[in-house]
Amino acid sequence: MPPRTSRYFPFWSPVRRSALAIAALVVAGCDGGPPPAAPDIRPVRVVAVERSAAGETVSLTGTVQAETEVNLAFRIDGRMVERLVNVGDTVRPGQVIARLNRDNEENGLRAARAQLAAARAQLTEAANNYWRQSELLRDGWTTRVRYDQANQTRQSAQSAVDAAEAQVGIAETRLGYTELVSDVNGRVTQRGAEPGEVVQPGRMIVQVARDEGRDAVFDVPPTLKDQAPANPVIEVVLATDPAIRTTGRVREVAPRADAVTGTFQVRVGLAEPPPAMRLGSTVTGRLTLGASAGFAIPASALTRANHQPAVWVVDPGTETVALRMVELVRHDPGHVVVGSGLEPGDIVVTAGVQALRPGQKVRLLGGSAR
Repeated sequence: MPPRTSRYFPFWSPVRRSALAIAALVVAGCDGGPPPAAPDIRPVRVVAVERSAAGETVSLTGTVQAETEVNLAFRIDGRMVERLVNVGDTVRPGQVIARLNRDNEENGLRAARAQLAAARAQLTEAANNYWRQSELLRDGWTTRVRYDQANQTRQSAQSAVDAAEAQVGIAETRLGYTELVSDVNGRVTQRGAEPGEVVQPGRMIVQVARDEGRDAVFDVPPTLKDQAPANPVIEVVLATDPAIRTTGRVREVAPRADAVTGTFQVRVGLAEPPPAMRLGSTVTGRLTLGASAGFAIPASALTRANHQPAVWVVDPGTETVALRMVELVRHDPGHVVVGSGLEPGDIVVTAGVQALRPGQKVRLLGGSAR
């Protein structure tokens, strides 16, 4: 029998090679397949947080408002036929602001005067009758009963005259109420009704900001409100011209936080406000804190989770990130101050926060943590 060589079995060599290749693939499959891909490592910039120094100056933006605003309204109802001022106009005491239709009140005054005239005529007749009965009683020509009846009639007529005079006074007052007259110095900031409308008593026709004082109004976070010293002096600077400035003291703090922003409205009474600080002007209030204000970090580090402010914190041991909720004390376009949620030495991601997920490994860029 001839030996099995390639001379006699030339087709064995390619078959053998294919079988060996298939066997190698099967063995590789049994070993668990190809090695897993390397984990996604994100390069990030970070900063090591440090507590802010005591005595730090904080700034908040607010607006200039009147210390007192009053609503001018009619005391009676009626159809308003004229309004003589508009938003931005200056008003003075005694100035007519608006007028109602006078027809009903004029008719009421004429009727009251007619009633008064009739009552006075009855009083004259009753007084003459009383005088005659008095003379007759003195001479013995009448009885005491008739005299008493005449006296009672005279007194009733006098009471009717008094009532009619009071009605005339009421009618004259109502006629005067058809004109809305200012009793303050100030500037109109809002209007509440237009000519031609039927208005009810007490409805605001115009709102007037009184000239007696100016307030700078700020929305203050609760943490900053609690850290502020007692009766502090606030420096107030005009936003459009920092050279225009004045000082003030806290005059009023809202007892409740705003339901949407969670901040407290604080009114700072301005001492001798410059004329350039007009109503509605944007101002910046500066206050020096007497205690630590929290942790200052770049604004780019801030993100949101569950509708709350949060930051990514790096674990130096595992080089992974975790999301941590924080409470903000204040913020501006460049920086935010965190009141709680961080500890000194925490490493916070300041760039690349939008591409992170909890537990993701990161690579710290050189010189970013300090």
